[in-house]
Amino acid sequence: MQKKAFLRKKLRQLNVDGILVTDLLNVKYLTGFTGSSGYAVITKTDAVFVTDFRYQEQAKHEVKGFKIKIERGDRAKEVKELVDEYATGKLGFEDHNVTFGFYNKLLKKKIRLKPLNTVIESMRIMKSPDEVQCIRKAASRAERAFIKLQPYIKPGITERKLALKLEALLKEEGCKTLPFGVIVASGFLSALPHASPTNKIIKKGDFIVFDWGGEYEGYYSDMTRTIVAKGKDTARQKEIYSIVLEAQKKALETVKPDIKAAAVDRAARNYIKQKGYDEYFGHGTGHGVGLAVHERPYISWRSKDVLKENMVFTVEPGIYLPRFGGVRIEEMVVVTKSGAEVLTSLPKKFTMI
Repeated sequence: MQKKAFLRKKLRQLNVDGILVTDLLNVKYLTGFTGSSGYAVITKTDAVFVTDFRYQEQAKHEVKGFKIKIERGDRAKEVKELVDEYATGKLGFEDHNVTFGFYNKLLKKKIRLKPLNTVIESMRIMKSPDEVQCIRKAASRAERAFIKLQPYIKPGITERKLALKLEALLKEEGCKTLPFGVIVASGFLSALPHASPTNKIIKKGDFIVFDWGGEYEGYYSDMTRTIVAKGKDTARQKEIYSIVLEAQKKALETVKPDIKAAAVDRAARNYIKQKGYDEYFGHGTGHGVGLAVHERPYISWRSKDVLKENMVFTVEPGIYLPRFGGVRIEEMVVVTKSGAEVLTSLPKKFTMI
């Protein structure tokens, strides 16, 4: 109810009489609906959720605070009927989610339209206590799965087998979906920040980067750990790892309300630069996580976001050395009044298996 009330207050500011919500993540955020087909219309006087026959019963159980309507045919025609029923003079729509074809269909129905950008995403950036709890549980599922993976991590196994095993363990822990395909990258391939698992066999002395996430009630977690397969000479691996770990610590210490997200990125980046590896850290230091695994706030040098209490995001600096390997360490945090509360708990000390 609070979400609808907030949007209604925004209508005048946005110079619209109603909002058409078609992004399914935003639909879930507002209504609770978890199906694959549906949209919502919020006007000054009412709120309607529309889906098709397949989700009729599901909507009755999931959708709260919205009238439910089952569409029978042409979606543009259905939207026009709602616009007329609720005397919606100008209808705002999510410009990132409406196709050009559907936009033209709405225009042909004589609907006055206004594109809107990140209106609901700006609401999602602040997490409620219930949302934070869901993210905690998603992180716990991911951590339990990784702990169960430990006996399988050893020289001689392939990246792909480890990734498939971890995906299976995540599902055994209750994850209905995964936020992204599990990343397992070893040796020189660990220098690729978003490597896909291959049939490469893990060898002694290899860095092994694991990047994975869990799910709970549609909310996601995201974490990365880097370990080393036991070998004779791992001095350089230890050096690189310690630099990344200290860079992350400095970034975490920077987190607090009203600090620019770019300042958190700068804390990690400057330390890596001091150690002579700045050219090997090319991505942002973090990103928001919630219903999507990548959402605001963005923790990078380009970000305009300012941190506020109850924002949830990752802190994940890295160093990637071509033909040698890479290290990334990723935690999830929620901003509190006093700083950053880390939501992930797996050990981060340099580990050889």
